Amino acid sequence: MRRLCVWFVPLFSLLGLSLLAADSRNTNVPNTDTHFKMPDYGTLDRWEARKKQLKQQILFAAGLDPMPERGPVRAEVFGKLERDGYTIEKVLLETMPGYYLGGNLYRPRGAKGKSPAIATPHGHWTYGRLEHSETGSIPARAISLARQGFVVFAYDMVGYNDTVQTPHSFAGKQEQLWNFGPLGLQLWNSLRVVDWLAALPDVDAAKIGATGASGGGTQTFLLAAIDDRIQYTAPVNMISGIMQGGSPCENAPGLRVGAFNVEFGAMMAPRPMLMVSATGDWTRHTLEEEYPAVKGIYSLYGKADSVEAARIDAPHNYNKSSREAVYKFFGKVAQGDGTERKEKNVRVEKLQDMLALHGRTLPPGALSYEGLFTQWRGQSLAQVNAIRDKDERRRLLRLALASEWPAKVEERTEGARRVLSRPGAGDAVPAIWKPGKGTPVLVVHPDGAERAMESREAKALAAAGRPVLTIDAFQTGMAKAPRDRSHGHFLTFNRSDDAERAQDILTALAWLPAGEVEAVGVGDAAVWVRFAAAAAGRKVKLSGANAGFTATDGEFIAKFFVPGIQRAGGWASALMLTE
Repeated sequence: MRRLCVWFVPLFSLLGLSLLAADSRNTNVPNTDTHFKMPDYGTLDRWEARKKQLKQQILFAAGLDPMPERGPVRAEVFGKLERDGYTIEKVLLETMPGYYLGGNLYRPRGAKGKSPAIATPHGHWTYGRLEHSETGSIPARAISLARQGFVVFAYDMVGYNDTVQTPHSFAGKQEQLWNFGPLGLQLWNSLRVVDWLAALPDVDAAKIGATGASGGGTQTFLLAAIDDRIQYTAPVNMISGIMQGGSPCENAPGLRVGAFNVEFGAMMAPRPMLMVSATGDWTRHTLEEEYPAVKGIYSLYGKADSVEAARIDAPHNYNKSSREAVYKFFGKVAQGDGTERKEKNVRVEKLQDMLALHGRTLPPGALSYEGLFTQWRGQSLAQVNAIRDKDERRRLLRLALASEWPAKVEERTEGARRVLSRPGAGDAVPAIWKPGKGTPVLVVHPDGAERAMESREAKALAAAGRPVLTIDAFQTGMAKAPRDRSHGHFLTFNRSDDAERAQDILTALAWLPAGEVEAVGVGDAAVWVRFAAAAAGRKVKLSGANAGFTATDGEFIAKFFVPGIQRAGGWASALMLTE
């Protein structure tokens, strides 16, 4: 007997190691510095389907799906400065009730009729939209474009200059449940900037463009990806396959699960875009790698000439050379004049003449951070509760879970175990299958397949002769394995463990034979099963209790932490779709 035990333990261990090694979710953990490669989409139909999916992913990660109500933008424009060829005004935009975005509006003097307009978010320069240095000057590009006939709005990132109601970096686990964070707030502000620019009497709403560098470059291509009103862009030093952006305002949970910035940048197609890169940063490969990949997408539309690229011999920047490349491109696509445009000397204004809040406070009714978050949650609940269509609720839950209903499930046998996987997904779900008669039942236990088979629920089913499937859902039972979660933006690129568990349950449900199926969650796994059944592509009968789940934010954090799950309707949606 002792010799049998000595033999059995290594055999079990080897089986476990084999199963774990098969699951790439434990070994392939992408992050902002992963080297991504553009897939070959082949046809326009395939790309358009992917583009639709990516747009939903961006909007949901930003907390903008469903889209908040967008009425007219209330703006306060004041403090006009008259200069040689241009004017500058201070601006406070109320982009949502009680929340204010600061900026400066630059206009060409003496312009007749309507002018093209540029939205220009800044990057992570020390002085934000007022940065004026050799490597990057927001006033220089805004003044130069205004002199060239463009209306230009330079506006703050959150936490910079006049936009002070939140810090630049924020969002803990509770905020993540509701998709409330700096990326989404900035993208919302950018949408409202376009709403406002398009309504100005001196702006040609059919000729609105955008440009920014670094974090402003990220904001530029994300805005263009979700808003077709942006007709031409120049994202500077940001579209890269080797670095995706390191700031909280460039990352949000779920944003790049299975995606990366070159795909987001390509969503501009077929509208004109100039990709500006530098030899001294992460865009150094643009001419050889990212530009050809994006141009391939433009070619699917027959518009390969609508995307151009320029590489500047410089460190990370939006310097004079980069700006002059953009001036020429914008002149060509928005004004029909592609001649060289050299930058003239610019006058740098005093800070008090540029800052909207200099010597004054925010308007009455301005919200604190806590007030903004409370308003965001209330608005989110009202929006989702108003959705009665079950398919729409299911779509939102699937976005939160970043899940799919597998079209096919593959299986192989390892010892007494089956291993289920989705073709091309790299996952491996250890399972135990006990054949029987009648409706098959999936039993899920927080400690894995063997504990599930030993549970009171599974034993009763087996005694009744029912077919029973149990699984080691992600990071349970034999599926426990090291997973590097140390990267600061882990959830931007990877699902939470609970979301992976829901996907494994979906995979198991899809593997079961056609017809009626039943699922039982034991203990805390009842919550996993409920959400998986709500997202499933087949009717699933649920049995058992819900482990006293109360659906508070604290309970979600403790028992089913999935960013965006509350924004998607949370427990109310899960119940609607399963009862």
